[in-house]
Amino acid sequence: MKRLLELIKTYWLAITFINLVGISVLSLWPLEELPSVPGTDKTHHLVAYAILMFPVALRKPRNCLLFGLLFIGYSGAIELLQPFVNRYGEWLDMAANSAGVVLGFLIARLLYYFYPNVLTHMEP
Repeated sequence: MKRLLELIKTYWLAITFINLVGISVLSLWPLEELPSVPGTDKTHHLVAYAILMFPVALRKPRNCLLFGLLFIGYSGAIELLQPFVNRYGEWLDMAANSAGVVLGFLIARLLYYFYPNVLTHMEP
């Protein structure tokens, strides 16, 4: 667990960028119909944005709140663009995205609470 957290904390920017690109591609790729995958659409949004926010919150940059607001704004922009690529933009998706950003932040804070020795001894 310590090694994984160290990797995430070290490479948080690259991980965040890769996640952002993945979310963008999956959200804006034109589809004839949605693929059949387990879970609901809103669950997928929640999980994707929690994964996006987690490395940022784990790294604890000074601008963590700014990153969260940017991710929420970005999710709104994606919802506005989706009708132009044969997709449906929904404001409830943005609500799920926002909840995911909060969840990613809270999971990182819980890790700091439960594993203070592991996380506080890492290099910033």
